Amino acid sequence: MRTKLLRFEAGLLLLMVAGLLPLANAATCTTQSNMTAAERASLVNTARNLAGDVQVGNVQAMRAKTIPAVASQFGAIAAAAERLKPEVQGASITVDSIFALDASSEPQGSQKTDFYCGTPVVMLTFNNLPPGKYGLAIVHATGVQKPQQMALILSETGPDQWMLAGFIARPMVEAGHDGIWYWQQARQYAQKSMNWNAWFYYQTAAYLLNPAQFLSSPNFQKLQHEMDQAKPAGLPGARPLMLNANGAMFQITAIGTTTEFGGLDLEVHYTPNPTQLAELRNPVSARTQVVQVMKGLVETYPELRSAFHGIWVRANQGNAQVFALDLPMNQIGGGTGGAQGAM
Repeated sequence: MRTKLLRFEAGLLLLMVAGLLPLANAATCTTQSNMTAAERASLVNTARNLAGDVQVGNVQAMRAKTIPAVASQFGAIAAAAERLKPEVQGASITVDSIFALDASSEPQGSQKTDFYCGTPVVMLTFNNLPPGKYGLAIVHATGVQKPQQMALILSETGPDQWMLAGFIARPMVEAGHDGIWYWQQARQYAQKSMNWNAWFYYQTAAYLLNPAQFLSSPNFQKLQHEMDQAKPAGLPGARPLMLNANGAMFQITAIGTTTEFGGLDLEVHYTPNPTQLAELRNPVSARTQVVQVMKGLVETYPELRSAFHGIWVRANQGNAQVFALDLPMNQIGGGTGGAQGAM
């Protein structure tokens, strides 16, 4: 699932990162145009080697090239790399951009370290970053059905010698479209005051265009501002959305998107009350109930029909899934379905 929620990350950054609010500090960033040839080569070669390990599924080689603090809890990175392997086999690997980050003069225990890189400024924000020298490499794997991008955080262990300190992977395309396309579609929905559609398309654009959550730039900030302006009322979050579906009330706890079956679908989670939970024990009444949730959602927010291929509904009790069903829009009833461009 992805909302923010934003759908599960295809990777995990284990080196303390977060936030995007810059604070002044002594950390410095060097962009690739200002590096020496040796500095560029060392970062690029390390990134290529690590991406090559992902392509062939050599998780042990990745771990051997990882700093000890991260290698000791390598399971999440290993799982992310293994999920990514089938998507990037045979891909062309390009190191799209690199940054050298010097935090060696930062005091021990700094809660936040910010780097300002290049013009226009790209901001990198890390929490609890130990003093030292680091690198960031953004790697693209293209020429395959589902292009991917990887953000590799590197730690300098010697002059121009680098080891992996963090790993994030995200797709560059979903349901056949890239982030720019989703941004353009989101703007069109926003102009029509179709804010539910706009919100989820902005979310998808941000996910595809930004390779890591610790990175910001003027363009990403512009996208975020537009997304905030379009945020619809009633989204589930701290409080659930109470959905009236043909007279029955359902507690919707999360709404995101998924492309599990190819098209861009909504993914809806709800917590059934005791009566609803009893109905979910029977497959026939369970299907009836879940379809009722789908119909209630598109009847309450009819704009959703034009933007999404279908709807996944998952009934959950605590951390356990009780029942789940996916239907395309044209099988939900009450009107015509099918997304305009997200199939």
